[in-house]
Amino acid sequence: MSLELTLATKLAPAIAPAPSRPSYDQVVLPGDYPDPTVVKIGDTYWASATSAEWGAVFPIFSSKNLLDWELVGHVFPDKLPDWAGSNFWAPEFYQENGRTYVYYTARKKGGMLCVAVASADHPAGPYLDHGPLVGQEAGSIDGFAIPDEHGDLYLIWKEDGNSCYQETPIWAQRLNDERTALIGEATELFTNDVRWEGPLVEGSALVRHNGWFYMFYAGNSCCGKGCQYATGVARSRALLGPWEKYAQNPILDSNDTWKCPGHGTVAELDGRWFLLHHAYFKQSHEFVGRQGLLSEFTWNADEWPEFVRRSPQAPPLTDLSRLHVADEFAGSQLGLEWQWPIGQQPARAVADGRLRLGAEPSRLGAVLARRTHTATYKAATTLDFAALPVDTFAGLAAVGDPYNALALMAGNGQLQVWHLKSGLQQCLTSVFLEPCDTLSLRLEVWGGQRYRFAYSTDGATWQPMPTESFTVNGTYLPPWDRGVRLALVAQGAEDTSATFHNFILRNQR
Repeated sequence: MSLELTLATKLAPAIAPAPSRPSYDQVVLPGDYPDPTVVKIGDTYWASATSAEWGAVFPIFSSKNLLDWELVGHVFPDKLPDWAGSNFWAPEFYQENGRTYVYYTARKKGGMLCVAVASADHPAGPYLDHGPLVGQEAGSIDGFAIPDEHGDLYLIWKEDGNSCYQETPIWAQRLNDERTALIGEATELFTNDVRWEGPLVEGSALVRHNGWFYMFYAGNSCCGKGCQYATGVARSRALLGPWEKYAQNPILDSNDTWKCPGHGTVAELDGRWFLLHHAYFKQSHEFVGRQGLLSEFTWNADEWPEFVRRSPQAPPLTDLSRLHVADEFAGSQLGLEWQWPIGQQPARAVADGRLRLGAEPSRLGAVLARRTHTATYKAATTLDFAALPVDTFAGLAAVGDPYNALALMAGNGQLQVWHLKSGLQQCLTSVFLEPCDTLSLRLEVWGGQRYRFAYSTDGATWQPMPTESFTVNGTYLPPWDRGVRLALVAQGAEDTSATFHNFILRNQR
């Protein structure tokens, strides 16, 4: 026997190990992606999520395996629907006869929350909006389309009674053949009448299995520090009822790692069943927001779903490095991950490794933002300091919304720390700078609450901004329903701009 063959024989295992069964209980949409939805069309899974008050509206992801997702576009990438002004929540896909529909929630300008629909010839778009389907006096949210046992398509939605201290019925009503209007009468399926559900039931997602309709739904308060969200399930032989709630509800609840899991959609892969839903990671909670989790469940002997784990485990530290950002503004367009406050899409141009951001005069100015993934991180940027026009300020900010931010802003030969709270802005500290062509800015955050700012005129030596204490308190930043973003900002006259060389984000825990 040759030496090579002898070594190969000794090193080869006697029996090839069986392939491991992959664990799908993990974060698949890290960052602020509430109310995620998923559908399989052909051999591809498509997902989206609430975008709330950030554009572009409703991200579109694609995947072959439910684990690895690519952001490929948005339902409304540039222009909002003419009728809608805010609260872009809970998109749900439905595919039929080669056409894809997205049923979604938005607030009518000056009016109530409505469920509306848009459609496209391809899941990635472009989408044509068809306007609202239903908008009750208390508001209507969380639309989901499913055929009944006879093949007639129905819209399921929640009446938003908790907004006015009333019950929150789940309704069903038939859709027309064009899938763009409701016909017939609405039928109430059930409401919040069990203690754990608290003030509401919502986020209905339905699937048919072994002759049963199963509705996965969320109960109790969804958001913020005091959230009590959890997931329940009900079933019925007929879509319009009667519906039976599972006696063991909630079937998915908070654990030591994740808090307030709920509002998800069911998917199947290779005979395995999953719920794509959101939850808060306890270590970062509201500062990062509700992240997209994939949780596997099975069917028990009584044909009720049971989750393999009560909630996914913490993401390993090695995963955080995959979420680092180092945008050098290559090419001619910004990446799809960048966001802006809805209705305030800023003027910008990318060329020669630079981002030119058009300034705006109000509050913080023009905002281009990225989601955060942890509550402890460092972010930095370099900008053209000497080229800033008089009375134009530009910099790096932690942004809850356009009315609440902490920012390190350069302009008029100075560097300032701005504190914006409830729309009121004050300068916490400032330093005068010697003339320099470029200026690097750095922001450090610990636990989402403590902020520290520094600058460098040579890109190597960093000077901390002088503040009354070592760190500035940013606990107030996240809104009730969203996580903090890191943003490049430019404030000044509309005919001015600021030029940025890069954007760097390094996650820690």
